[in-house]
Amino acid sequence: MIGIIMSILAGIFMSLQGVFNTRLGEKIGVWETNVFVQGTGLILTLIILFVAKNGDFKQIKTANKLYLLGGVLGALIIFTVMRGIKSLGPTYSIATILVAQLLAAAIIDAFGLFGSEKIVFSLNKYLGVALMIIGIVVFKWKSC
Repeated sequence: MIGIIMSILAGIFMSLQGVFNTRLGEKIGVWETNVFVQGTGLILTLIILFVAKNGDFKQIKTANKLYLLGGVLGALIIFTVMRGIKSLGPTYSIATILVAQLLAAAIIDAFGLFGSEKIVFSLNKYLGVALMIIGIVVFKWKSC
């Protein structure tokens, strides 16, 4: 249950952040917003880190070097979400992002990439993805 609750919160936070960042970017600029967002995130994370103290930075040497790209991906995510929302509006952009996330996650699961457990996809999973894509098309469809 905690996974579902956290996933729901993540979706809400991501949608709010995308809109907030886009509106801030209209005032101060896209990359300026990215710096501000990453900077405030760093400050909050450092505060939590000093309070929680439950990890070990020394173990970073043993991590797959590819996994160190999370910060780079974070900056790219902020940039692309802001551009998507500015071009498409929040609902259409976030819906498209969700389907892209689902497809990327399905590929990761289907092939067991990046240390994930390989999951076999059945017809109902493919139909679920297809329905989501159809939903985006229907949502954006302009009526006569």
